[in-house]
Amino acid sequence: MDKGARINLFWLIVIALIVIDQAVKFMIMTSMDIGHSVPVVPGIFHITYIQNPGAAFGILADQRWIFICAGVLIIGVGLFFYRRLQQEGMLVYYGSSLLLGGAASNLIDRIWLGKVIDFFDFRIWPVFNTADIAICVGVAFIMYALLREEWKEAHQS
Repeated sequence: MDKGARINLFWLIVIALIVIDQAVKFMIMTSMDIGHSVPVVPGIFHITYIQNPGAAFGILADQRWIFICAGVLIIGVGLFFYRRLQQEGMLVYYGSSLLLGGAASNLIDRIWLGKVIDFFDFRIWPVFNTADIAICVGVAFIMYALLREEWKEAHQS
């Protein structure tokens, strides 16, 4: 893939993630009451509308400014290092686009609502959203790439 197409795909992922996540959250907010749950696979998977004032598992609930600062910091660091990211492998590069898009979408919630809209409910795990998935997958891609590179360096003899 040429450099221009790679750059365009990076930003397409970021923007698409924000648009999709915000659209789904808007549909949830406008069609459900807070706490309402719709079983998709009863007892296993539900769509449940909650507003999370904290991080995963409700950690640091109502510490809005900490999360806004963290979101701005993640986005700022991503933008600051963007030129360097362009030289990285695909997993780090596109993992970073997932991380940025997810962080930006959850930041939008925190700024406008003071809370993050969550809706995927597997009943054995805290309720989460599309942006959370993107952040986790993005971080997993980055960690895998970094660990794989470290392993290669350690085992080259």
